[in-house]
Amino acid sequence: MTTDRALSRTLEEIAVLHELAGDPAAARRYRAAQRAPDTVRDPEILSVIEDVSLTGGSVMLDALREATPEGFFELLRLATLGPARIRRVHEGLGITTMAELEQAARDGRLAALPRFGPTLASKVARSIAQYRADGVPLLLPHAQAEAQRVVEAARSRPGVTEVVVAGELRRHLELVREVVVVAACAGDPGAAAAALAHAPEIEAATGAGTRELALRYSDGLRARVHCVAPAEFGVTVLRATGSAAHLRALEARARQRGWVLTDTELRDAAAHIVHTPTEADVYAALGLPFIPPELRETGDEVGAVVPSLVTLADLRGVLHCHSHFSDGAGSIAELAREAQRRGWSYLGVTDHSQSARMAGGLSADDVRRQHDEIDAVNAGGPGVRILKGVEADILPCGRVDYPEAVLDRFDFVIASVHTRMGMNEAQMTTRVLKALEDPHVTILGHPTGRLLLTREGFPIDLDAIFAAAGPAGVAVELNSDPHRLDVDWRALRAARAHGVRISIGPDAHTPAALEHTALGVGMARKGGLTAADVLNCGSADDVLAFAARRREVALSAGGR
Repeated sequence: MTTDRALSRTLEEIAVLHELAGDPAAARRYRAAQRAPDTVRDPEILSVIEDVSLTGGSVMLDALREATPEGFFELLRLATLGPARIRRVHEGLGITTMAELEQAARDGRLAALPRFGPTLASKVARSIAQYRADGVPLLLPHAQAEAQRVVEAARSRPGVTEVVVAGELRRHLELVREVVVVAACAGDPGAAAAALAHAPEIEAATGAGTRELALRYSDGLRARVHCVAPAEFGVTVLRATGSAAHLRALEARARQRGWVLTDTELRDAAAHIVHTPTEADVYAALGLPFIPPELRETGDEVGAVVPSLVTLADLRGVLHCHSHFSDGAGSIAELAREAQRRGWSYLGVTDHSQSARMAGGLSADDVRRQHDEIDAVNAGGPGVRILKGVEADILPCGRVDYPEAVLDRFDFVIASVHTRMGMNEAQMTTRVLKALEDPHVTILGHPTGRLLLTREGFPIDLDAIFAAAGPAGVAVELNSDPHRLDVDWRALRAARAHGVRISIGPDAHTPAALEHTALGVGMARKGGLTAADVLNCGSADDVLAFAARRREVALSAGGR
């Protein structure tokens, strides 16, 4: 049995999500039910109440969460924006993220929106600044955009010859607590730092008069800037990039030689400064190959063999995007043109399956219409081959959505959990393992269901999943949506050890969101993956052959 408080929270969240979806009447019904649940007669709401009472969760709530753009959850944290205003901003400007909202507040589009105006737009900008000032980490692409502002500001200062981004952002962590930049200064580094500290957009600066600044911008952004002489640049960039464990391992390596690695210099056994204007020079002086920033986390990478990490250029296509047939905003032809512009040779369209009603899941008839359109696009010769995929729900019982006859129509199947995320670890693991027995399943999608800054991943034994997926020939997705980045890069070494192939998928709901793929590549690099580990570094024929082999293996093992 659930508590009254849990039921109240569930009904309120359903109301908020209905309002975000543009259904204020439904929102009012659920808020009325929240106030007086004992008087409810609405069958739909009674079903939700029963669901919460029996299971502690709600299929309705799970479905609404999955159908809601992930960025909306972060926008709800702003004091000046409720669900109705977020909906108006989305409908008027197409905004779904904090970064997009901030840009609209800066360039005047938000003020020009009906029922907003300059006063409200200014309040929204202040809310974003306060949100940042509270120290909430930035999602990776938002941090990248903010870092570019700092880089441009530093680059414009007198005597600055080179600027690089360092810190967590350079190591490609999924959440960035602080933007860190290093500037090489041909003249006086202190003068360059002072000029930056007194820039008009800086609200506060700590360390003015020194070569290391802690800056707070007027919009709440926090940044740390190191201004150094060119000769100190290599060691400073290394230090500012981190991690602490990586630096400790390098310091130990230096001590083995009788050398010392200081904050700005590398000194040999005779206390002479070793010339290291670049990071590569530091590693070479210590008898090491250059270690890519993405790998610099535990210290174990120092002295280990550095793999030839996968790059964005290695990918020949992607296998997870949504079209207007379900909850995507682009047509299949538009997705194909964008994929062609990016130099890919194929694209897997994977709209939602029938049980995902809130996300416009496809009926069997919808699948026929979608496949007819894919055939027409392919016949038009866009230069990109469209593969017929689907993101099929893993139902609570472990069955994959759609009957066998419908699943047989697809070139490949991504199977994902979207509901009943409140299961315990044993239940969820059993559920997903059952799904992996289905011969149609080619890829396990976003394996933990996490939403960064919003929702923890559901409990699941990933090692058990990898141990089953490897021999079965099922790939595991590294979902590149910046709110997901799931499977976590920390799990990739275990996946590789079990022989699991990784599919880097953008989970794009617009053609522009195919850009997310680059984030996934960065996470794959953090996990030490090479092109050989990534399914979509192969050709379209390779992907189809992988799906066919998986079916053969599953059928020989007695799958459905």
